[in-house]
Amino acid sequence: MPELNSSLPTLPENPSLFTRLQVGLQALKVLQAEPTNPAYGALFYDSVEIGLCAALARDFSRHEEGRRLLAEKPSLRSSALDLDALEKLPPGSLGHTFARYFRDQGLTPIDTLSPPKNDAQYVATRLRETHDFHHMVTGYTTDVMGEMELQAFTLGNLHLRTSLLILLQSAKATRMMPGFNWAWYARRLWAAFRRGSQSRQLASFRWEDHWATPLTLLCEQLVAPAQQWN
Repeated sequence: MPELNSSLPTLPENPSLFTRLQVGLQALKVLQAEPTNPAYGALFYDSVEIGLCAALARDFSRHEEGRRLLAEKPSLRSSALDLDALEKLPPGSLGHTFARYFRDQGLTPIDTLSPPKNDAQYVATRLRETHDFHHMVTGYTTDVMGEMELQAFTLGNLHLRTSLLILLQSAKATRMMPGFNWAWYARRLWAAFRRGSQSRQLASFRWEDHWATPLTLLCEQLVAPAQQWN
């Protein structure tokens, strides 16, 4: 893995489109060899999404929930979470389910390596840190199909370019698989996209205020019903 030091490209504040593309391409080259590299993953995400995240930050400033989020900038990075304490919350609560989600799969929450420098970078960080919460409230699994459904949901809900890029890359790969049912796959993704567009916008939701809330209640409040498949 490349060392996480001064060799890591950085994005200046208010970068131009050319700078974003240049840095994004540098990050992508590393990710092609090291797809789980957290520093370059975050850098690629920021390069692609910083314009949208700036727009989301401006939108946050127009309502109380968003203003509070920007003012306090709470973090859901791994080092800020106590999974042992969350697991002691009542079964079925968001906190208990969150802790079991990671323990059962042998995973750890994402860890942000550097603090955001402005509101747009904070929103980008927040979107990365809340990815697994979206899995939980939508019910989409963490296998390949579930991940693609969540990307389609996120595209409908937040219009993220990274989700579109991932879906396009997946489409290229699946098209080459012998016997793959492309029509079935496309229907699943379209249903997830529509569900995302019909759901509450999740970017500004303050998950850490709801650790003790039943997950089923949050699902009802935040996301449209899922289409049932045979």
